[in-house]
Amino acid sequence: MKRSRLGSLDVTSIGLGSAPLGGLFTPVSDADAEATIARAWSLGVRFFDTAPLYGFGLAERRLGAFLRQQPRDSYAISTKVGRLLRAPDGGAAEDEHYKGTPRERPVFDFSHDGVLRSVEESLVRLGLDRVDVLLVHDPDDHYDDAVAGAFRALQRLRSEGTVKAIGAGMNQSEMLVRFAEAVPVDCFLLAGRYTLLDQGALDALFPLCTAKGIGILLGGIYNSGILANPHTSAKFNYQDADASLVARALELDALCRKHGTELKAAALQFCMAHPAVTVAVMGARNAAEVSDNIAMSETAVPAAFWQELRARNLVDARAPLPGGA
Repeated sequence: MKRSRLGSLDVTSIGLGSAPLGGLFTPVSDADAEATIARAWSLGVRFFDTAPLYGFGLAERRLGAFLRQQPRDSYAISTKVGRLLRAPDGGAAEDEHYKGTPRERPVFDFSHDGVLRSVEESLVRLGLDRVDVLLVHDPDDHYDDAVAGAFRALQRLRSEGTVKAIGAGMNQSEMLVRFAEAVPVDCFLLAGRYTLLDQGALDALFPLCTAKGIGILLGGIYNSGILANPHTSAKFNYQDADASLVARALELDALCRKHGTELKAAALQFCMAHPAVTVAVMGARNAAEVSDNIAMSETAVPAAFWQELRARNLVDARAPLPGGA
């Protein structure tokens, strides 16, 4: 598998995202989770992304159970800070997104000390002595706390050599631009904002990251599934997709079919063609989905498809396409 540089880290260009392993939308068994991670490993994936939010600790525990059996220097792992998992008073209601989870629920805490506690608790759940990348997770309404507290803690951990790279993970690009200008970060995880349906990152984030040498871990490449299987009840950004997005996804799918290729392959390869993208973080809930993700990165997409995509103005004219189309 192709490898890239993320600061001082050597990482594979495709990584495994673990939100589905935390039961995102549908419960996942321990056996399926283990098989998913094992398949990714067997296919050469050596970058793994997780977070306390994903299944409220479940994804970290499952990922750690596999990775602590592997040589520690043979892979890189990222997790996130900004949420502490705490048991609520009384019973825990079922979450809207994560199914089959433990009782604990996330509580926002972007303070310096809260972040240090978060890292310690993640290491316990993972069963590892360190992680490689730490990201401030979803600080949309907490910019000041993130800069004054969370990033101060992460810079301390990086300076001590506890972690090798720091940054933020968000579903928007605008605040990541502010962080890039305010804090010496190494990378960002951007979810869903650079895809065949949304190229908002081209406006400011990607040019700034390219200029500053900030790596991009790109998630949400299928926009919550609509670019994997477009239909009227598809999700976009974790919510029901509106009719206009469904129509565009169906148009893209029809264009793929016209050229004898698959929408998932086009969606993934489109994202990986941008030089700012260091790792494509692909979620999966079973071994077959992992195999399919890797296959989509290698499936031939005809040059004529990219040329027609450009000619029909279906993507931003500034977006680089595979093969320079």
